[in-house]
Formats: sequence, structure tokens, C-alpha cells
Amino acid sequence: MSDKPILHYVNGRGRMESIRWLLAAAGVEFEEKIFDTKEQLQKLREGNMLLFQQVPMVEIDGMKLVQTRAILHYVAEKYNLLGKTAKDRALIIMYTEGTMDLMELIILYPFLKPEEQKQRLLEIANKAKTRYFAAYEKVLGAHGQNFLVGNQMSLADVQLIEAILMVEEKVPNALSGFPLLQAFKTRMTNIPNIKKFLSPGSKRKPVPDANYVEMVYKIFF
Repeated sequence: MSDKPILHYVNGRGRMESIRWLLAAAGVEFEEKIFDTKEQLQKLREGNMLLFQQVPMVEIDGMKLVQTRAILHYVAEKYNLLGKTAKDRALIIMYTEGTMDLMELIILYPFLKPEEQKQRLLEIANKAKTRYFAAYEKVLGAHGQNFLVGNQMSLADVQLIEAILMVEEKVPNALSGFPLLQAFKTRMTNIPNIKKFLSPGSKRKPVPDANYVEMVYKIFF
């Protein structure tokens, strides 16, 4: 039995990618058990591996954890990425939940019709700049520290750099007008564990394309 966390998911980003990001940022090596057929997913379900019949699922510390947020919070707490106090934890979770709302717009983007994608791009650009990036620029400016909470890297920072890069894949100039976030991006992408995860050959998954969409429909629908 491996001591490494084992990630069960399809070969793509989806809702597992944030978990990959967090484990990588914490310097934790993990294994992946990729399934690419409906039958493989059904085998997981019939084997009592999935509490709610859904993935992502992560085997860690003798548990089979499902639900993305539960997994993220457990990993963050285990590796000291959830703050030092109850106040820190509340702020980190608040920021993380906000960022996940933005990321959800992008996660669902590949599954939209072409005319819907055009509208979604406008929504992503608008909400990223006027709601989320503006808020985080204000947070960083208010305390003048390198990270969002407690001046140490947390789940909130890892989620934010993931989201920034996701938005920039769709809206290349998204950080224009946000100098503190630009500096944040530089700092975060130069942290050794994150830099390694962003390098070729890592377990980071590519931008979802038509093949990914076809695979998801084949397995889940």
C-alpha cells in the first residue's frame, strides 16, 4: 500500500486540478489512477469506493475522501496551509470559496456551445477584473504582505495563482491594472514546488480541449 495520496479521476483538469495544485505546492508526491471508460468508473462505484458515487476521490491516510472542498481543506490542514488561528482559517476559506466561484465559470466553459462560449468569455473577463481580482488587489494592498493571510502561503494563495493562470489562458491581459497581483503572480510561480509543477513533465493537466469534452461525455453521460 502506497503512503502517497492516490487520486482517482479522468485524465484532465476538472475538479481534481485544484487538489493536484495543492499537493504539489505542499511538496507532496501523489499517484494517479486515471480511468477513461464508463466501465472503470462504474467499477469504482460498485466497489464502495465512492461515498456519493462521484469523483474526485482521494485515498489518503486510510480514508477515501470525496467532495473537492473536503479534500482541499483536509490537505491544507495536514500540510499547514490553512492558517494558524480560527480567524486565519475563516479568511482563507472565504477567499478560497470566492476564487472557486470564478474558477467554476472556466471549468464549465469547454462544455458550452460556441455562441455561449463567447458570452462566457465576456463574463469571465468582467467578473475576474471587477469582482475577484479587484478584491484581492485590495486585500494585498491593505496589509502589504506577500500572501493573502498571515504572511505565509495558504490554500487561498494556491487557489488564487491557479485561478489567475486559468483566466490568463482565456483573457491574456487580465492582470492589467493590478500591479500587486502581478507581483503576487511572480512570487507564487517562483516558489520551487509551484515552479516545478508548472514545468514540462509535471502532473499538471493541459487546457481542456474538444477531446477532453468528448471523453467526459463518454464516461459520465
